[in-house]
Amino acid sequence: MGNATLCRWLAATALPYVLMTVLSCRPVRSVMPGPSHLSLPLVVAAATPAPPPTPTPSPTATSAAGDMHFGQATYYEATGGGACSFDPSPKDLMVAAMNSSYYDSADWCGAFVQVTGPRGQVTVRIVDLCPGCEAVGLDLDLSREAFAQIADVAQGRVSVTWRLVSPDLSGPLTYRFADGASQWWTGIQIRNHRNPVASFEYRDAGGEWISVPRTRWNYFVQVSPGMGPGPYDVRVTDIFGHVLIDRGVPLMPGGTVEGGGQFPAPDAP
Repeated sequence: MGNATLCRWLAATALPYVLMTVLSCRPVRSVMPGPSHLSLPLVVAAATPAPPPTPTPSPTATSAAGDMHFGQATYYEATGGGACSFDPSPKDLMVAAMNSSYYDSADWCGAFVQVTGPRGQVTVRIVDLCPGCEAVGLDLDLSREAFAQIADVAQGRVSVTWRLVSPDLSGPLTYRFADGASQWWTGIQIRNHRNPVASFEYRDAGGEWISVPRTRWNYFVQVSPGMGPGPYDVRVTDIFGHVLIDRGVPLMPGGTVEGGGQFPAPDAP
């Protein structure tokens, strides 16, 4: 059977999710009963954590912060979903796919870029990967709706400039648990973040911060062992060094937990 069919079969049979990770399966929509959303009241934010064993941020996202990029833009029939494993967002289609050179290990997923074309500007959220953009340069594939803001759709491809931006967002960042997440296989995705995420960590039973690796499908996945039964103290760092710490995050397979805060602007102390 094909890989997509095999992934769906694995999800349906609830086999260990470490096998799904090896097969590069994306999370499937939850069918589990019970609460699927929770808000956290507590958060600690700091520009310089003490003492932080935070991993080095991705060079692709970090080196691009504030830089102006020159390339071309095309468009596609976007849904808001894609390689970044976000849910479709039919009410918000100001989205785009990042070129292969910059996508790396999903470093740009959820980031916002401002694109300037022959007819205007638009700010889009990165939700997908554009493999074909790599051959042309630092290009972007915009949703049809976003492309129409900067050029005539009939043109199909136009020269653009684009740069990373940090827009004000409503609400805190959120933690989306993968379907099938457990104390042995713990997959968490960070959503609604103002700035690109550089690292995600949790505190183990000994009080040490453990860095969780990021997959190309934009979940931070801890295996062998997992993160334990929870609740968790977690730490999220953006590419500018800002840190958010949430305490008491419960394990919620297929559900979403709201954090207690949001990243500040890049130049905030």
